[in-house]
Amino acid sequence: MAKPEAPIFRQLFESESSTYTYLLADRDTKEAVIIDPVKETVDRDVKFVKELGLNLKIAVNTHCHADHVTGTGLMKKQIEGLKSAISKHSGASADVQLSEGDKITFGKHCLIVRETPGHTDGCITLVLGDKSMAFTGDALLIRGCGRTDFQQGSPERLYKSIHEVVFQLPEDCLLYPAHDYKGQTVTTVGEERKHNPRLTKKLEEFVKIMDNLNLPKPKKIDIAVPANLLCGLQD
Repeated sequence: MAKPEAPIFRQLFESESSTYTYLLADRDTKEAVIIDPVKETVDRDVKFVKELGLNLKIAVNTHCHADHVTGTGLMKKQIEGLKSAISKHSGASADVQLSEGDKITFGKHCLIVRETPGHTDGCITLVLGDKSMAFTGDALLIRGCGRTDFQQGSPERLYKSIHEVVFQLPEDCLLYPAHDYKGQTVTTVGEERKHNPRLTKKLEEFVKIMDNLNLPKPKKIDIAVPANLLCGLQD
């Protein structure tokens, strides 16, 4: 049986917060989904969607971000019929409240919602239907992971989420994070199982590492979190 045609896929970047935005679309119907849009790059992304002739259906956030303001609210004002989506555990408003196992369909493709809390209560990983790629938000980063010292963070829950959800995907599944600060763009399940310096440790050692990172709080947290609870539209 022939392998289904892969969706249109673009990885976009916002430099101030080092955030990746992802655009996926069905090649036939042109139905599309955007993941983690950023307020500062909404005009760029909308222009790109229109150039490709796409019908953008859903703008989904992998969690309530603390380091940038989401672009979903502004994007909805520019694209008729666009709906926002986020985990029901995030505490944020959106048109669609997502739960474990929900499917976000676009043409013949879909993204499956997997709950991966730990960085925040409302973190989700979005897995393409054929498990060839997944979008891990801030839960799993390339050779790293999201911090667990604010926004309901829990190193124990994050460790469980990664090992019991993300690391159970196929070894060659491509993993795309919400951020990278070293110019890396993609990894695989197999790579992170073997080489992630935090998540290859036992749980007790992982918790100790996470409890002693002593990171400064994100510069925009006091602006970003209240705004993102309202789809990025708070003044």
